[in-house]
Amino acid sequence: MAALGFLIALEISARHYGLPGPITTQAQEVIFAPQSGFLLYASMGLMMVVLTWRERFIAAGVAIGIDIIIFLVRWAADARVTEGHPFGNGALWVILGYGVIAVTRRKGRERVLLLKGVGLGLLLVAGRKTGDTWLLITSKTRPAVLDQYVATADHALGNPSWLVGRLVEATGPVGARFLDYVYTQLAVAAVVVALYQLRNVASERRFPGHHLVRTFLVIGLLGPGIYVIFPVVGPVFAYGADGGQWALSNLWPDTMPQITAPHHMTFDEITPRNCMPSLHTAWATAIFIHSRKGPRILRFAGAFWLLATLGATLGFGYHYGADIIAGVVFTLTIEAALRSMERGWDRSGIQLVAYGSVVFAALLVSYRYLPMEMARHPWVFGPLLILAMSSVIHLYVRTTEMWDPKAAPARQPEPLPEPV
Repeated sequence: MAALGFLIALEISARHYGLPGPITTQAQEVIFAPQSGFLLYASMGLMMVVLTWRERFIAAGVAIGIDIIIFLVRWAADARVTEGHPFGNGALWVILGYGVIAVTRRKGRERVLLLKGVGLGLLLVAGRKTGDTWLLITSKTRPAVLDQYVATADHALGNPSWLVGRLVEATGPVGARFLDYVYTQLAVAAVVVALYQLRNVASERRFPGHHLVRTFLVIGLLGPGIYVIFPVVGPVFAYGADGGQWALSNLWPDTMPQITAPHHMTFDEITPRNCMPSLHTAWATAIFIHSRKGPRILRFAGAFWLLATLGATLGFGYHYGADIIAGVVFTLTIEAALRSMERGWDRSGIQLVAYGSVVFAALLVSYRYLPMEMARHPWVFGPLLILAMSSVIHLYVRTTEMWDPKAAPARQPEPLPEPV
C-alpha cells in the first residue's frame, strides 16, 4: 500500500507539471511500443522464480508469441516504431496475466507466493518509471544547479571525469558503444544476480529475507530525493557541448575548468539534475556486493560491471569523481540498513548506518561549502575523501563479516581405544 500511495503521489506531482507519471507510462506499455523492452523481459524473469520449470517455458513462449503477433499487426498496419522497443508488450501481458491467475485460480500460500512474484516483477519496472518521472521533476523544480561547486571540489581528486573522458575518446566508437551498452543495461545485470539469489524460491516456496532487488528499489526511491537537495547536471552538460547555450563553456574533456568563485548557475528545464550521488555507481556497487557470494563467474561479472560502469559514468561526462565517492557511501549505508532490518537492529548495525549517514552528509557539506579549500589543497583533501569512503567500506566489511554465520568445523571422530 505504501508503494502504491507513493506512485499515486508521484503521478499527481508529474501531472501538476504537465508530465505523464509512472502509472501512466506503465499503462501505455500494455499497448504501445514500450520504452523498456529488455527490462520488461527481465522483470518477467524475476516473476518466474515462483513458477515451476514447465510454467516458465509456457510463460516465455506466450510472451514471445504475443510480441510476434503485435509486431505483425504493426507491420500490417504500417505502424512503424519510432520510439521505444518493438518487443516487451508480451512480457508485461504475461506478468499481468499471472496476477489475474493468482487472484482467481490460486489460494492460500500459493496465491501469496505468486502475487509476491508478480509484485516483484512489476516493482522493478515501476522503479524505472518512478526514476524517469523524478528526473523530469528535478529539471522542472530546480532551475539552478551546483556544478561549479562540485567541479571545483573535484580538483582534489584530479578531475577524473576529464581524464577518463579523454581515454574513452581515444578508444573511438567501439569503446564508447561498449561502455554505453554496459551503462544502459545495468538493470538487466541486476536481474541476473537477483535470479541467482532467488533460484530456490520455487522449491522452498518462500523468498529470502534480503536480496538485491530490495536494495535496488530503495536506492531508486531515496536517491532522487538527494537530487532535489543537491541538483547537479554533470560535466558534459555544465562544461561540454551537450549543455548548449546553458553550458558555462565548452571545456569537457579537453581542458580542466578553472573556477575562482563558484556559484549557482541557471540551467534549462529539460536536463535532469541527477548527479549527486551517482545512482549508477550506487546500483553497480550493490550488484558487486550481492555477487560476492555467487560462483566465480558471477563474482567476476559483478566486478566487471562495477568497473565498466565507473568508466562509463566518468568517461561520458555524466558524473564527477565526487559523485562516485558519494554513491559508494550511499549504497553501503542503505545496504547496512536493509540488512539490519532483516536480521534485527543491534549496536553494530546502528553504528554502521549512523557512521555511513554522517560521512555521506559530510561529503555533501564539504562539496558545497569547502570547494575552494579542496581545490587549493588537493594533496590534503583528495586523500581525505578517499579515506572517508574507505573507512565506510572497511567498517561495512568488518561488520557484515561478523553478522555472517560462520561454518562450524567438521567434528573429528574420536580415536578408538587401543586393544589391551
